[in-house]
Amino acid sequence: MFKKRGAPEKGFFAQNKLLIAIATLIGTVIGAGILGIPYVVAKTGFLYGLGMIIFIGVVFIFLNLFIGEIVLRTKGKHQLTGYAEKYLGKKGKIVMAISMTLGNYGALTAYLIGEGEALKSIFGMPGWLAYIFSSLPLALGHFLQENMYLLLFFIVGFTIVSRGLKAAGKTELIAIILLIVVVFLTGIFSYNDIDKTNYTPFNPAFLFLPYGVILFAFIGSPGIPELAEVLEHNKAKMKKAIIIGSIVPIIIYVLFTVIIVGLVGLDHFELLEPNQRIATVALSMYSSPYLGLLANFLAVLAMFTSFLTLGIALLEMYHYDYKLSRPWSLLLTFSVPLLIAVGGFSTFIAVLGFTGAFAGGLDGILLTLMFWKAKYLGNRKPEFSLGKMNVIGWILIIMFSVGILQQVWTSLF
Repeated sequence: MFKKRGAPEKGFFAQNKLLIAIATLIGTVIGAGILGIPYVVAKTGFLYGLGMIIFIGVVFIFLNLFIGEIVLRTKGKHQLTGYAEKYLGKKGKIVMAISMTLGNYGALTAYLIGEGEALKSIFGMPGWLAYIFSSLPLALGHFLQENMYLLLFFIVGFTIVSRGLKAAGKTELIAIILLIVVVFLTGIFSYNDIDKTNYTPFNPAFLFLPYGVILFAFIGSPGIPELAEVLEHNKAKMKKAIIIGSIVPIIIYVLFTVIIVGLVGLDHFELLEPNQRIATVALSMYSSPYLGLLANFLAVLAMFTSFLTLGIALLEMYHYDYKLSRPWSLLLTFSVPLLIAVGGFSTFIAVLGFTGAFAGGLDGILLTLMFWKAKYLGNRKPEFSLGKMNVIGWILIIMFSVGILQQVWTSLF
């Protein structure tokens, strides 16, 4: 499951370039965000929520193709900040770095909260441990009882990252595939338990609620430059890989949401604590306990590998790009999400929503502007070209801008 940084890929994945390119994008897109979608869809209205999944999914097909063309028009290997500097200047690079940092912090915070709740759902609280906590001062005992699994997960994740290890790249993809299979099996075996009255009507009071969470779930832009590396000697297949890798998550999110909402329903979601409104946690409580337990375990594994990947990326940015010492880099990487998570400053769904709407929206605006600039500043003939895309580009910029403004307004007022 773990490997040292720089270890080469071997075996099946190294031999099937188009397949691994598609899998890389799917694995980058589908992560913990999928666990927040069913609740927000149930809350805002089932058909409206499904429509938003499809709409935002289509938006990201175009956005991912934009990034693909940027990569193919540019000589050399870069990440998003490097492309931003080339096409939007130093200020563009700074804004992109800020956006990516905020996005990483938001994701790390969500994974901490999600891991704590999923592990609590799996293992519960042993009676002897609850007794020990009850003998401590009231505030301390309550704090440890509420955050024990979160803190244990944090210690494990922090230790692994600090020792220079990271999860092998395919572990998260495998865990997510197995999670989706388990949920689909749950839907098949529990088909008679699906209650069509759980498919709620549209509630305009929560018009914007699903936007940020769904946007978070579709973010996969950092994976596009990696596709170019995978298809280094066959970049003509890049467009096909992007389209397939962008469509598959739409289908999976729709089916996943149909099953979870049908089995759990808004009323049951609302009975849970805010941080328990995670798809697998709700599934384990209101559907098959055994399949729910397995789904929770796989969710834990998927969030765990994502936490390690993002943690080491942020650590390396501080350590290598900004020349901070390793201890200071570790402190900056992990202190912020830990304080937000244990301080109760936000919830799993709220963190996904804010991160998706703000950081994801900012990324979308920058990438659209970079796409336009690359049309005449690029130094390489691309294997595919989309045309100017002025109308679609402005629709994306307006949508992302409105989403950011709405999220800021909601956070402040």
